[in-house]
Amino acid sequence: MPADSEPALPGLPHTWRPLGPRLAGIIFGVALLVVFGFAWFGFDAETRARFTTFQRATLVFLGLLAFSCMFALIRSRVVAEAERLVVVNGYRRREFAWAQIVAIHLPPGAPWATIDLADGTSTAVMGIQGSDGDRARRAVRELRRLANAKAGSA
Repeated sequence: MPADSEPALPGLPHTWRPLGPRLAGIIFGVALLVVFGFAWFGFDAETRARFTTFQRATLVFLGLLAFSCMFALIRSRVVAEAERLVVVNGYRRREFAWAQIVAIHLPPGAPWATIDLADGTSTAVMGIQGSDGDRARRAVRELRRLANAKAGSA
């Protein structure tokens, strides 16, 4: 590819999701379920009977809490649409007009990308995780080019 040519902009709508955290959340979540299942059914009936209803409820509550935290990370994403950018971080969804976006950064060693906004604030973009390496850097470049193109057409 010649040095002066740039790759084409991604088609809209386009979604970026973190790969590493999604794989880790799914694999470790399933592994924990399997280990706890084997541990519970590995107990003899007498040991299982010694658990009170409150203790069982506490274990279920802690399991659901861990699942909700993993699910929040797994569902993080960035969606570029024709008129806006949608950022989903955990259970929070934020929408930004293209004109609001000033810059997109992923400094070396940063856990995720950040977006600088026209009002002087910035927001985390957990849908682009620094741990994804080249995949994350490519996503930031695509998002920058898209933001610049949308800002120029406004």
